[in-house]
Amino acid sequence: MSSIYFTEEHNLFRESLRDFLKKEVVPHIEKWEKTGSIERFIWKKFGDMGYFGLAYPETYGGLDLDLFYTVILLEELQQIDSCGFAAAIWAHTYLAMTHLNKEGDEAIKQKYLVPSIAGESIGCLCITEPFGGSDVAGMRTTAVKQGENYIINGSKTFITNGVYSDYLVVSAKTDPSLGGKGISMFVIDRDSKGVSATKLDKLGWRASDTGEIAFDNVNVPVSNLMGEENQGFVYLMQHLALERLIMGVNAHARAEYALNYTKQYMSERTAFGKTIDRFQALRHSFADCQTQMEICKQFNYYVTKRLDMGDYAVKEATMSKLQSTKMADDVIYQCLQFLGGYGYMEEYPLARLFRDSRLGPIGGGTSEILREVIAKIVIDGKDYKPAT
Repeated sequence: MSSIYFTEEHNLFRESLRDFLKKEVVPHIEKWEKTGSIERFIWKKFGDMGYFGLAYPETYGGLDLDLFYTVILLEELQQIDSCGFAAAIWAHTYLAMTHLNKEGDEAIKQKYLVPSIAGESIGCLCITEPFGGSDVAGMRTTAVKQGENYIINGSKTFITNGVYSDYLVVSAKTDPSLGGKGISMFVIDRDSKGVSATKLDKLGWRASDTGEIAFDNVNVPVSNLMGEENQGFVYLMQHLALERLIMGVNAHARAEYALNYTKQYMSERTAFGKTIDRFQALRHSFADCQTQMEICKQFNYYVTKRLDMGDYAVKEATMSKLQSTKMADDVIYQCLQFLGGYGYMEEYPLARLFRDSRLGPIGGGTSEILREVIAKIVIDGKDYKPAT
């Protein structure tokens, strides 16, 4: 860690969090990976420790700390060999809860944000649809206003916490004739009539529940509209910089975990009379991997500082996710190779990490979409500005 960005208070927080994860989370990881279900007790423990409230106002039970505390939380969650568990935590904390905090009115914050920070309620963010992953403006889910309610119909897919969450933050079109400019945001209770979810079977992230959700004539009170009607697309875009940075930080952190584990393994594994970290070909390849990871890590810290200062660093956050997720896949692939046959065995962490990491270039905006966003900025001169 760098003293340029992290204070002594940050370092003490990291040590405390690391100890908490080791005692309260690690003993249950293998069970959750097998069952695909994270037991509720751990959410309450996270809430009691204040981990869900790091970035949120004290008024609602949060701690209102700088963004580097969030970075520490993300980094340490990647060190326990379950990107699925990590995803469940950060999807609740920085996807669903971000919208509650930014667009929810006081009543919504009291009903949903307060218990979310306390770990008593779990949320998910529902944007992606079966027929339009990256094409947010092309979503087909509709919300038709009838009196004091909206009637919501449609479906969402690839939703982290999509099955076991208590509430859903949902994007839907309130005016389809406006295309992307006709989207609104709602918060919907899980037990609302007409809401159903199907658990999806995934390559990785096995501990987290990922669901496909259907909305069949779901009645949602007008009071559950978040922000202004038809401003949902603006809200979604507003938060993308943070989401992309989060995935960039996750990527450099899991690559660092892979490298640390591999370094220890190489120092103990012997071949031809010496440990394999003495072979030049392996040493130089490891040095390349370490360099790639460190460059991404330091860039991500720089982007974190920009966002923490209030800059709308869309270009840099997009670059963070694009480059860091590619780096993580490359580094973890190589680390698995360093372990040889043992890297392919499920009892060693690299096999799971290899599967888990592959979602990085897909979720939260595919690498192909991100390249086009960057191209629009650096070639076409497009200037993304925060919502006013």
